[in-house]
Amino acid sequence: MLTEPIADPADTTPPALRTQYLAALTAVVEAVGAAEVAAETELSRERVDEIASDDPGAVTLAEAAAVLSCSPDYPSADDVLLEVRDHLMLQMSSAVVDVDALKRGIDTDLDAKELQQKVEGRREMTLEEYARVVHYLASENPW
Repeated sequence: MLTEPIADPADTTPPALRTQYLAALTAVVEAVGAAEVAAETELSRERVDEIASDDPGAVTLAEAAAVLSCSPDYPSADDVLLEVRDHLMLQMSSAVVDVDALKRGIDTDLDAKELQQKVEGRREMTLEEYARVVHYLASENPW
């Protein structure tokens, strides 16, 4: 779900992608139950409820992976995060985009080192940031 290719980046926006990601998380919480998601993850019941709400605030990729892992339709949280990192690196490689170009492309206040740490998973990335990054990379990709 987080690594599905964006067929036509001109037909979507980063906020629309974030909304799509959040809808998938909400669907998992509704299917499995908030109490079960909280029991299977390190997330509190309150945080699970917040993630599935209309105004979840900043949801991290780690939180998203934890929620997704509660569904039999998705791999473990660690595997989701590994897929996301691989996806980002492959997208950057195929688009021939380095971290400095990515920084300019997503118009962020992060410096290049901080952005690289987020892409590599050494620093937490939010779904909003992720949506901006994957949207930009899809628009730069020659596929």
